[in-house]
Amino acid sequence: MLDISWFQILLANLALLAGACLQGVAGYGIGTLSAPLLFLISPVLLPAPLILNATLLTILMLIRNRGSVEIRQVRFAIGGGFIGVLLAGFTLTLISPKGFELMFGALILIGVGLSVVGLKPRLNARNSMIAGAASTYMGTITAVGGPPIALIYQNEKGPLVRANMSAFFLVASFFSVATLAVSGYLGSAQATLFIVTFPGVLAGFWLSGTLVNRLPFEGLRPVILGIAGAAGLAALIRGLMSL
Repeated sequence: MLDISWFQILLANLALLAGACLQGVAGYGIGTLSAPLLFLISPVLLPAPLILNATLLTILMLIRNRGSVEIRQVRFAIGGGFIGVLLAGFTLTLISPKGFELMFGALILIGVGLSVVGLKPRLNARNSMIAGAASTYMGTITAVGGPPIALIYQNEKGPLVRANMSAFFLVASFFSVATLAVSGYLGSAQATLFIVTFPGVLAGFWLSGTLVNRLPFEGLRPVILGIAGAAGLAALIRGLMSL
């Protein structure tokens, strides 16, 4: 029924375990780390199955960090996210499967670039709206929405980052799921892929609880961005070769 083997499903669960563990520790990462790996395993795992898994993860994280949420700060990012998802829905109705690979590769590389350029925008209403729009646009198309929103929270404390970003990602994920369903990118096949891969997310979330104060995120950052960049470049080349 699915154009994917059980071995690939096993690899997908391992990729999601790693990404969920990273997001449980740092506040984001399931998209940045898992999406490029899933694309290399099989493009059918993106974007809807990963976004469904990310939605599950953000629910779990929001429950864990609910005491640190500051709605007044995150509401502007959510407002920007509504704009971003409308633009993403319009984009998805225009691009072909070949165009999707090009778009995926380009946006992954943009996300990596945003993570390494060293920008330090202030956490304010305007920047939150811009980051929210960019994050939801990228997240809907590629499931990698972390870098833009992470930029404005990079100087904040861990509990606030994990709580507010989880609140934003939860709303953004619901926006994205609805948009993918309307655009024809979410159906029974994608739901089945979610069902056979969410155990990896549950395992990664549980593992993050034991590593939240031990995992050296900054030390892993170059490796994560290297993986994402390589996969983004591969997707871009693959899309260009298929033209």
